[in-house]
Amino acid sequence: MATLPFATAATPTKVQSALPLVGRIGIAAIFLLSGLSKLAAPAATIGYIAASGLPLPQLGFAIALLVELGGGAALILGYRIRAVAAVLAAFSLATAFAFHAALGDQNQFIHFFKNVAMAGGLLQIVAFGAGGWSLDARR
Repeated sequence: MATLPFATAATPTKVQSALPLVGRIGIAAIFLLSGLSKLAAPAATIGYIAASGLPLPQLGFAIALLVELGGGAALILGYRIRAVAAVLAAFSLATAFAFHAALGDQNQFIHFFKNVAMAGGLLQIVAFGAGGWSLDARR
């Protein structure tokens, strides 16, 4: 019987070592793309935040940019990963409840549970760390 690349040996295989990085990139992509789209249309984003009824939409915009772009980059690099992933998980849940809580609307229902699923993946990172291919592993 052939050995699978995911074998449970004491020493991780190259595939096992790479998977946390691949996962971090996959999760970070949505934050980076969302942050870049906000940066490309700040007035529209600030208007959307204001229309949702949240106070201080300009501050909310700045916080969203910092969390999405800074957090996304730190996630890819594996820098202070547990704290970054925890912040991103909290941000994902906060945005689910603030912007996607109209669960009777199928689109909002999908976005709400997408955010919940992202938070779940991020909590896995909080629990298990960044993996070997990260700045955290080099410290």
